[in-house]
Amino acid sequence: MALRLRVCRVDEVPPGARRAVVVPGMAWPVLVVNLDGELVVSAGVCPHEDVDLTGGSIEDGVITCPGHSYEFDLRTGRCTHDARLILPRYRVSIIGDEIWIDAVG
Repeated sequence: MALRLRVCRVDEVPPGARRAVVVPGMAWPVLVVNLDGELVVSAGVCPHEDVDLTGGSIEDGVITCPGHSYEFDLRTGRCTHDARLILPRYRVSIIGDEIWIDAVG
């Protein structure tokens, strides 16, 4: 069963922007990224060693962890060099002018 959680307003994450959001009920902040109009929401920490991804660089839809330079494709969650690591992503719904995610309940 999924639990739908409100994240933020769509206009708070314009194209090319990112935002870390504390969502009640989630252990870690989520990272909302607008990749040229496509909203992607993922865990805000690296699955390698729980490093905050907020300051990671993003290029061509790939975020680089500032801690150990692990790279993750934001659209798939896959690590570019270690197939065992997956960046958790959440299904996004736009309801009115708000971004909602489905989290496992």
